Amino acid sequence: MGGRMSRNKGAAAERELAEILTRELGFVVKRKLGQARDSGDDIQVQKFRIEAKRRETLALPAWCRQIETHCGPGEVPIVAYRQNAQPWRIVIKLEDFLPLMRGELTRE
Repeated sequence: MGGRMSRNKGAAAERELAEILTRELGFVVKRKLGQARDSGDDIQVQKFRIEAKRRETLALPAWCRQIETHCGPGEVPIVAYRQNAQPWRIVIKLEDFLPLMRGELTRE
């Protein structure tokens, strides 16, 4: 898949993820569009910067580097991805996951 079809699939994935996050978090989560995307992430929810991918072939290390490069101090880089007929999955650095599990990392 290339060009327009790939962009459409990516945009559909971002919309799908934003809708799920909105429904589950109880507040509106919007995709970044246009020049706002120069920052490298597709969706930002407070300090969480999310790169959404909808691909069959995974490139997790490259996707992680992509979002991590664009995060500032105190921001949490997240890769959310989904393959066909699979649930959404999240990749987060262990150093960000541990405070989240301890309840120290909030949605400031």
